[in-house]
Amino acid sequence: MPVFTPQVSFVIPVYNEESNLPMLVDRIVKIMDHSSIQLEAVLVDDGSRDNSRQILQQLAISDSRFHVILLSRNHGHQLALTAGLSVARGSEGIFVLDGDLQDPPELVETFYNKFKEGYDVVYAIREKRKEVFYKRFAYFIFYRILKKIANIEIPLDSGDFSFISRRVVDVLNKMPEESRFIRGMRTWIGFKQIGVAYDRQERASGDSKYSFGKLVQLALNGIYNFSEFPVKFVMILGGLAISSSVLYLISVIIKKMFFDQVIEGFTALLFVVILFGGIQLLAIGILGEYILRIFFQSKSRPNFIIETEILDGKVNKDI
Repeated sequence: MPVFTPQVSFVIPVYNEESNLPMLVDRIVKIMDHSSIQLEAVLVDDGSRDNSRQILQQLAISDSRFHVILLSRNHGHQLALTAGLSVARGSEGIFVLDGDLQDPPELVETFYNKFKEGYDVVYAIREKRKEVFYKRFAYFIFYRILKKIANIEIPLDSGDFSFISRRVVDVLNKMPEESRFIRGMRTWIGFKQIGVAYDRQERASGDSKYSFGKLVQLALNGIYNFSEFPVKFVMILGGLAISSSVLYLISVIIKKMFFDQVIEGFTALLFVVILFGGIQLLAIGILGEYILRIFFQSKSRPNFIIETEILDGKVNKDI
């Protein structure tokens, strides 16, 4: 029996998506049945606490086009996505999307056609977002700040939803970062890239698994990994603090020598102490963040641990 070699792999991280999985699977099966592209779907369960794992196991055993990875615990969206990229077999490329159906899987043909035109990365640009206002506003501000301060040209309003060629995926799999920001890493690699606009839908059901804290952490990964701004910002603050203290000292000397005025010291001293203390704490915090990232990276721990892999309908727990 010939070995099935897909041209394109869907890679879909899943975390507590029990209510969305039936609709997601149904839509992917319809695409597979009617597409001229040889497709597989890699679904990565990121330590779900609902019935997602059981649903995925049964699916992969009954339909060999589904390739299921069960991680040993919740590693987070970016590392679950990394796990999927590491096992995807697509010979031409990988189609990345989320399991909440905000990213329509039916766009695989559109993105694949762009890839055939010679683009190694085809990323989605979110023209409209059907999310709560504060999230839309936060995303809008973040992407524009990152564009200004990043040392690479990260596209505005683009997420992980994308088609990535096999050679780009191979490079991504060799990148050892522990704090991953895949949309930035994808851009850093280079090659020809193009955006495709689409309207992002609401979640089919359930709540977003990206809490505010996780979104902040993802944003910090983007800023720290692809910008020198935090260090330069502290340097600028330090320069301003020193300049202001020198100017204050000059004003005190002038008033004392020429106007015989004595500056009341307590309020001014308190202000200066608080100012310098705040700047020092900020500097220590930023430098500490870099040191922590180096410390975690230096441990050389695996980014993820696969508990079970179900491939071609067979369960393999000896990973």
